[in-house]
This record gives sequence, C-alpha cells and structure tokens, in this order.
Amino acid sequence: MDLLKQKVEADGVVIDEKILKVDGFLNHQIDAKLMHSVGQTFYEQFKETGITKILTIEASGIAPAIMAAMHFDVPCLFAKKAKPSTLTKEAYQADIHSFTKNTTSTVIVAKEFLGAHDRVLIIDDFLANGDASLGLNEIVQQAQATTVGVGIVVEKSFQPGRERLEQAGLKVSSLCKVASLSGNKVTFVGEEV
Repeated sequence: MDLLKQKVEADGVVIDEKILKVDGFLNHQIDAKLMHSVGQTFYEQFKETGITKILTIEASGIAPAIMAAMHFDVPCLFAKKAKPSTLTKEAYQADIHSFTKNTTSTVIVAKEFLGAHDRVLIIDDFLANGDASLGLNEIVQQAQATTVGVGIVVEKSFQPGRERLEQAGLKVSSLCKVASLSGNKVTFVGEEV
C-alpha cells in the first residue's frame, strides 16, 4: 500500500533499531483517510472469506479495525485490557505481552459477542513478535470460532512475529513491511538495507 508506506517514510520516527513511532497518524493521532484506505485494502484481500467479525485489541488497533469493519459491514469487537464494572457476564481472556510497552496484560472479550459461528479477521496496528495476534487467536479458539486471517498495518519483518503466526496456521496480510530500522532510517522489504 503506497500511501501507507509514504506516510511511514514521511512521518515515522525511528526510536531505535527495534521501535518505530507512528503517533502522528496511527497510534495517537489518527489519519482517518489513511485508515479508510487501510480498511478498504483489508476488505479487498478478505472479502471472499465470509468474515462476520473484526477483532482487535485496545487501543491502537481500533482505528484500522473499525474501518475494516465498516467495509465488511460487520461488528468491530475489541479486547479490553481491563475488566469494566459493566461486564457482568462471562468473558474469554488471554495474557498478551506488549513489545513496545514491555508489559503483559490480561485482555478480555465478553462471551456474548463472540461465538462458534463467527469467522474472524484479526486486525492489529503493528506486528513485532506476534503476541497480540496470537493472544487474540487464543480468544477466538476459546469461542470455538474461526480465525480467517490476520491483517497487520505495519510489520517489522526483522522480528519473528510473522513466522510465529504462520507456524500457528494463520494467514497473515501486512500492508507495509519494514525490513530494518538501522541507522535511524526506515528501510522497507524489497529495498536495499
């Protein structure tokens, strides 16, 4: 996706050789037109798979997930990082480690919103080690639903996330693949490092 790649090049900030900051358009401030295009691209890639739910984790995955849900015309469901007092029914849960924050959260999804009949597309903002997507897939499995695929906005291809997801039998679609963050510069897959 050229528009996304251009945005990463122009506005992405390399923090170190493993962290890329995209707060200006994805993780803090949202570029709504870009997220609309992201959602449309995921729709084009998965439209023949019978998606009934889009699943993400709060908070950074919500913008691309809700735009994908709009294109699929299905609900967008997000795993919460804390149990609210309004959640009085049973919930699925999984422990997910955040690479960027270096913390582990127990995330939950109310059982009433995810069932065995659902065909789920997991959407996440970044793919580093794959823990978020694997945790969300664990929740889908607890519900006896089906994960149709995993849509990633930005993949750091130099980390093991894709390999871990594929080893788990998941189809992965990344819209922007970063090969390296060396030398304070973003290099994309297919470019010389």
